[in-house]
Amino acid sequence: MKIKELRELSVEELNARRRELRQEMLNLRLQQQSGQLENPSRLKVLRREVARIETVITDRAHAVANKAA
Repeated sequence: MKIKELRELSVEELNARRRELRQEMLNLRLQQQSGQLENPSRLKVLRREVARIETVITDRAHAVANKAA
């Protein structure tokens, strides 16, 4: 998902998406440890998408803080 698409989502939707991605990352790490992981590059993609989501959430928190001040 691109950053532009993420910015259109609400904070609740972003948190839900982040939770889903982290769960998928956990499952992939478990597969990796047992030697069953078929697509190791998927971990990198998920990690970057989680970072994008966290960036959008942080930007919104800073915008609210600056608006209140």
